[in-house]
Amino acid sequence: MTTPLLAPWDTPFALPPFDTIEDSHFAPAFDAALAEHRTEIEAIAANPEPPSFENTILALEGAGEALDRVLGVFFNLAGSDSNPERQALQREFSPRLAEHAAAIHANERLFERVRTLWETRDERGLSDEELRVLELSHRGFVRAGAALKGDAAARMTAIKSRLSVLGTQFTQNLLKDEADFLLPLAEDDLAGLPDFVVDSARAAGEATDLDGPALTLSRSLIVPFLQFSPRRDLRERAWRGWVMRGENGGETDNRGIAAEVLALRAERATLLGYPDFAHYKLETEMAGSPDRVRDLLGQVWEPAKAQAEADAAEMEKMLHADGHSGPLQPWDWRYYAEKRRRALHDLDETELKPYLQLDRMIEAAFSCAGRLFGLDFAPLDVPLYHADCRAWEVTRGGEHVGVFIGDYFARASKRSGAWCSAFRSQARRPKTQTPVVANVCNFAKPSAGKPALLSYDDARTLFHEFGHALHQLLSDVDFGSISGTAVARDFVELPSQLYEHWLEVPEVLGEFATHATSGEAMPQEMLDRVLAAATFDMGFQTVEYIASAMVDLEFHSGPPPADPMQKQAEVLEGLGMPQAIAMRHATPHFAHVFAGDGYSSGYYSYMWSEVMDADAFQAFEEAGGAFDPEMAARLERHILSRGGSAEAEALYTAFRGRMPGVEALLKGRGLAA
Repeated sequence: MTTPLLAPWDTPFALPPFDTIEDSHFAPAFDAALAEHRTEIEAIAANPEPPSFENTILALEGAGEALDRVLGVFFNLAGSDSNPERQALQREFSPRLAEHAAAIHANERLFERVRTLWETRDERGLSDEELRVLELSHRGFVRAGAALKGDAAARMTAIKSRLSVLGTQFTQNLLKDEADFLLPLAEDDLAGLPDFVVDSARAAGEATDLDGPALTLSRSLIVPFLQFSPRRDLRERAWRGWVMRGENGGETDNRGIAAEVLALRAERATLLGYPDFAHYKLETEMAGSPDRVRDLLGQVWEPAKAQAEADAAEMEKMLHADGHSGPLQPWDWRYYAEKRRRALHDLDETELKPYLQLDRMIEAAFSCAGRLFGLDFAPLDVPLYHADCRAWEVTRGGEHVGVFIGDYFARASKRSGAWCSAFRSQARRPKTQTPVVANVCNFAKPSAGKPALLSYDDARTLFHEFGHALHQLLSDVDFGSISGTAVARDFVELPSQLYEHWLEVPEVLGEFATHATSGEAMPQEMLDRVLAAATFDMGFQTVEYIASAMVDLEFHSGPPPADPMQKQAEVLEGLGMPQAIAMRHATPHFAHVFAGDGYSSGYYSYMWSEVMDADAFQAFEEAGGAFDPEMAARLERHILSRGGSAEAEALYTAFRGRMPGVEALLKGRGLAA
């Protein structure tokens, strides 16, 4: 079959030809590209010439171009616009890819070439970037088990294959539970809800062919419902639907998958000589060890817990005043927190939301990037993979930088959450290519003819993901393997969390927070109230996050738990978890940890990065302000452009002159004076 996935892409900026790609193209393209990559790898391993950087490491960098193109399209679509055929292909592709990667790392001739280069690196006159790529290549082989022999090597291959199957199954189970949940709402059930929640519920009902409004598990719908619905019974049903994803019994239950994943990861670490998976995983991260992670989380846990418990006591009084007996429950928290925010800060989400239009917040994110880094964004009229997607050409000084794609609205075919991905990463060797980057979010889609309105949390998410996109777009390295976000997991969130700070710069909201109906700018007194409430409910947010991070860490420390749910309960009890707060991500839907290895034993990384992002923004404030040109240039030169070309600590120290302490984080979260 002729497939456009393998033909030259004669499209603007060599974008994937989405309008000609069909699901039937993926399997033959995958087969052909996989075979081509095997041939390329064999040619490198069998090269009769002595190993050199060019004929081994650079050749590895250039190998698999066709496979990268096919998978870049396929996996982006599988996450953002899935269907039964793509899910079936994902189940087929994932174990084959794991086996393919394992075979590369088990290739003794190839590993010997890499090892020879590493052992003679001082004699080869390599540049800093070349030496870094060689170091990471050698380390990758060793950590993948290249030095294992016989039964141990075979077992490592089997473990990786099985983990890929389980990760895919976990993700698809979660997607099905999310897609299957639908809570029809009668007109009386809408009482007390602001118009934007009612509009979103009606749009959700229309999307599922219901005659009336409905509640889905889109975060941008369910969270405001929990904030505003006075119906405690409906709040409980909605909350339980949200937290029970992956835990409903039957074919989509993820609890057994979680147990098997943890056991296999522990065995993998043991085969490589580590005491447990956490020690294996954290060896190459900034944290370095589980104890350093516990130390950081412990420093933040106690003040956060104290704040959350004080807040809970006040909200329980409000619950009782409304005629309800018993303790404050998790499905009550957001409702009474919203009431309390109105009382303490005179700030009403329904009053605020019309000022946070999606289109204006996109403009705000672009404007900040222009002021900081000189970037311009021009809309592109090109075929994309879904009608909701938009694209922009990114330029600087008239020169092409890359392409940015925004896919902002929730739909049943999209997995939950928000993320940044790349169809193509920046590189110069072995050939030059510019990045094509996508931000994928799950904001509630409005009814026809109405503007898309964001919550403040949604707006922060938009800035967060765009910070990741800037890390990709501003990358300026030679090799794709160290480009953009190819950095330590506990460093990758620094650019994204740092960029969130620009949403809270008064002049940014002053310019772009304009009313959806009147077009008027947000009044100064409202802007003041928004910024004053920036740390409101931070005890809750910090506790639910750290609880998830600690459960993740303890899952992977020591022997694997036979019953992850029991282990989860034990960890939460040991922390003294407040009764009215649940983990942000309970085990059966903890996709960060169980959908793949990315954040496994590493969910703490958001807070590790936050220590740096709080300190980094403080550097701007200490200089000439949020848009200080010299500090922006330092940020790009030492962090955003460098990718993984040096150790993360070296990059941050080059930017700031030192590593930070936890004080700026606690102050930024309102947990310290």
